[in-house]
Amino acid sequence: MAGVQTAVALREKGYEGPVTLIGAEPHPPYDRPPLSKAVLLGTADGSAFDIDFEALSVRLRLGVEVTGLRPDAREVDTAAGPVPYGVLVLATGAEPVGLPGAVAVPGVHLLRTLDDAEALRPVLGRRDRIVVVGAGWIGAEFTTAAREAGCAVTVVEAADRPLPGALPAEVAAPMARWYAESGAALLTGVRVAGVEPGAVLLADGRRLSADAVVVGIGARPSTDWLTGSGIALGPDGAIVADERLATSLPDVYAVGDCASFPSARYGERLLVHHWDNALQGPRTVAAQAVGESEQLYDPVPYFWSEQFGRFVQYAGHHTAEDTLVWRGDPADAAWSVVWLRDGALRALLAVGRPRDLAQGRKLMEAGARLDRARAADPAVPLRKAVL
Repeated sequence: MAGVQTAVALREKGYEGPVTLIGAEPHPPYDRPPLSKAVLLGTADGSAFDIDFEALSVRLRLGVEVTGLRPDAREVDTAAGPVPYGVLVLATGAEPVGLPGAVAVPGVHLLRTLDDAEALRPVLGRRDRIVVVGAGWIGAEFTTAAREAGCAVTVVEAADRPLPGALPAEVAAPMARWYAESGAALLTGVRVAGVEPGAVLLADGRRLSADAVVVGIGARPSTDWLTGSGIALGPDGAIVADERLATSLPDVYAVGDCASFPSARYGERLLVHHWDNALQGPRTVAAQAVGESEQLYDPVPYFWSEQFGRFVQYAGHHTAEDTLVWRGDPADAAWSVVWLRDGALRALLAVGRPRDLAQGRKLMEAGARLDRARAADPAVPLRKAVL
C-alpha cells in the first residue's frame, strides 16, 4: 500500500520524472486487508490494486529484493544489480515475528503476504484443527475466518486478555467472550513452550493437538537490510523519520509500517502499523518530492478490524494517563469508549458505532474538548458533547 500510493501520489502531484516501484514479491501489487478475509476464505482469488501502472508511467520491478543502500553512490543494491535514485522512498513495511523454535516445523504458518494466505486457504478448506498463537488483531481476524470455515480453533495468549498491547484490561477483557460465542476456545495467561508436528506444547504442561498452527504475535519493521547504510533507526527497529517523513539521509524518505514519525498532536514519536498510515503518508512524501515542503505529517491514526461479526474501529492514540469514558455497555452489540486528557478527545474505540468513530475522528483533528458527562451518554452524539 505505502509504495503503490507513493507512486500514485507523485503522479497526482504532477511529478514528471521516472518512477520505479521495486518489490520483493513476484505478484502484482496488492492490498493486505482481504488476505485475512475474502482471500483466506477463497471467496476472492486475490486483492491486486486496480491501478494502470503503465498509464501512470510507473515501472514495476517485481520479484526483486533490495539488499542494501549506498547513499554516497545514490544507489540501492538488488540481486539483479544496483539501481540508481534521485529521490528514494523506503516503504518496506513490517515482517511478522516468528515463534522461536517453530519456524521450520511443518504446519506452522504466518499471515502477512498473499503467499501466506494461499498456503492457509487449503487448511481452512479441510476444516483442520488449528491452534492460533496470539489474540491480537490478526489472531482475532484469522480465528473469525477459520470458524466461518468450520475449523476447530484454540487461541493461546500469553497475556491475561485479548489485545494486550493495544487496549487496557477493562476494555479488552469483555472481548474475550467473542471467542466463545464464535465457538473458538481462548486460553489466556499461558505461554507456548514449544511446537512439534501435530501439537503445541504449553508451559503449564498441556499438549494441544493441531493440524496447523498460525502465529500472530506481532510484527517488526522490515529494516535489517539497512544496516550500515547510515539510516537512523530507533530502538524498535523503525526508520526514524521527521515531521515530513524525511530520513537522516538526504533525499531519502520513509513511509508506512517501516517508519516512525514525531507527532506534535500527541507529543511523542509514533510507529503505526495500520493500513490508513500507509495510505496517508505517501501524500506527504509526494508533496516533498515536488517541493511542497510546508506539508507536515501528523495524522489522527485510524484502523479497523472485522472480527466475530463485529466492526471494530479505533482512532487516535491513548496512554495510561488518559481518562477512559464508556459510551454504552460492552455486553451489548454496540458500544464505544473514549479517552480524554484535560477534556480533550485523544482516542476512541467504537464497536458497531461507526457514527461515533466518524464524529470522533473529526473532533480529534479539530482538537475539540468534550463534556465528560455528555460524552458518557451513548444517546448523545459526540459532536453535541463538545464544550
